[in-house]
Amino acid sequence: QVQLVESGGGLVQAGGSLRLSCAASGRTFSRYFMGWFRQAPGKEREFVAAISRSGGSLYYADSVKGRFTISRDNAKNTVYLQMNNLKPEDTAIYFCAADWRADVTMEAYEYDYWGQGTQVTVSS
Repeated sequence: QVQLVESGGGLVQAGGSLRLSCAASGRTFSRYFMGWFRQAPGKEREFVAAISRSGGSLYYADSVKGRFTISRDNAKNTVYLQMNNLKPEDTAIYFCAADWRADVTMEAYEYDYWGQGTQVTVSS
């Protein structure tokens, strides 16, 4: 089992940047495929980005491609989401998630563990 704790959210103006972190407990972090999702008020949770166990393969939603960068440091049990050129439509609660079984997945239901989320608010 792994516990995930997100941090780094906040209020930022449009065009600004934030870096989210997700710290994982346990010694098997490198065995998890990791993803970031977000949920805006009144909307379903949506995929944002994901990264393979080694960090060699990256996946992004079209809406964030070119602006967001996912990375991981397996030695620190942490996955990051660098968010640049933020837009008001990026406002949401951001969640990190860990998948034990799948090699690649962008489907929320396939992830085994979730953090509590961190709020990102982008003002216009």
